[in-house]
Amino acid sequence: MASEMISRRTAFSLLGLGALLVPTIGIVSNAEAETAGMERRQQRREGRHERRETRRTGRHERRQARRGGTNETTGAK
Repeated sequence: MASEMISRRTAFSLLGLGALLVPTIGIVSNAEAETAGMERRQQRREGRHERRETRRTGRHERRQARRGGTNETTGAK
């Protein structure tokens, strides 16, 4: 009969099964969403990160030169 109640155990089992399937579906849909626009955006992001790292390295080297050129560390970042 279609109007029968579902037991709590069955309901929780179905919820658990659904929770396992949702991340799997999300992974598949993200893989299909790769577009040329997303690739360009990623390339721009990588370029920004590289430029930022170059600036940080330059600042670090200039700071070291001002402080006497030693490579000692104080334990701080």
